Amino acid sequence: MEASAASIGTYVVGGGFVVAFLFGLVAAKTNFCTMGALSDIVNMGHWGRMRMWLLAMAVAIVGTSWLSYAGLVDLSKSVPQRPLLAWLSLALGGLIFGVGMTLAGGCANKNLIRLGGGSVRSLVVLVFTGIASYMTLKGLFGQWRAGFLDPVSINLGERGWADQGLGTALARTTGMDAKTALLAVAASCVAGLLIFVFKDKRFRANATQIVGGLVLGALVVAGWYVTGHLGYGENPETLETVFFATNTRTLESLSFVAPLAFSLELLMLWTDASLHVTFGIASVLGVIAGSAAYALASKSFRWEGFASMDDLRNQLVGAMLMGFGGVTALGCTIGQGLSGLSTLAIGSFIAVAGIMAGSVATLKYLLWKMEQD
Repeated sequence: MEASAASIGTYVVGGGFVVAFLFGLVAAKTNFCTMGALSDIVNMGHWGRMRMWLLAMAVAIVGTSWLSYAGLVDLSKSVPQRPLLAWLSLALGGLIFGVGMTLAGGCANKNLIRLGGGSVRSLVVLVFTGIASYMTLKGLFGQWRAGFLDPVSINLGERGWADQGLGTALARTTGMDAKTALLAVAASCVAGLLIFVFKDKRFRANATQIVGGLVLGALVVAGWYVTGHLGYGENPETLETVFFATNTRTLESLSFVAPLAFSLELLMLWTDASLHVTFGIASVLGVIAGSAAYALASKSFRWEGFASMDDLRNQLVGAMLMGFGGVTALGCTIGQGLSGLSTLAIGSFIAVAGIMAGSVATLKYLLWKMEQD
């Protein structure tokens, strides 16, 4: 039984690395970046990369909803679906993360991709993001989060909700069967997204972005399957059914802020026998490796540093804000923007709205400041 448990953990960690490797490879190839997509809209009115992100979201919703409907994974146990809706943490954390990723020139995922391409600047950003993330999980920032933000919440569990999914909300409101409500909500969201995505003629002609959106969305679904199905089994020590090799001790998909903190913890406390490589840590390494593979294959690998002291200052401030905001909002542009939204969790919509608002406001401020200068 011990060998079986070890094998399950190995499958989860290995699966996380492979999923993230492909994610990093495709994201590097297609220049996938949520902050970049918002920047394209604000500065140029171009929606190409945003449509790719929305296509990935639609695919992730379809696949994740099917996994739940078929009973292959129990999304109600995932962090985004927990019935305690900490709306203030989600909104404010998302807003702060959006400001931070814009100052840092990209979210955690984008900086992992840049690191794979030779950016020493991104390495510094990721280290400081990881430090701030750890401080928000277990340190000084965590005291503020737990003491002032998280208590402002709505306990949906006390109202009989199994989770905070939009499908559950529809079922509770109308009396509809839970599985039917899930399909109805998923179909409505996906239909709206696909109509918007493919109504643009230029996007329909861009095979790279279409394939990129399809693959990236499918990889989010693969993450849920690896941790929620392959990684779900009996612990030989307690004889309880558990999720193996995840930091949250439940099913996860791709997310990169908290895993940066766990990666630093593992490196600093390597001899601590209680710490192990997890799905999240493997996914961080996988994105870097996938991006590096693309950079080397395309001969685009270049060492890159900071352009100036002002650049260094903005990057470090942005990194600290991303670390705090990402943990407080329970995810980043990938952790909430794709993985969280794929579960149709109400809190994920709140967090993503905050991220986008913070990023757009910061982009407009930087544009105004540049015009003034």
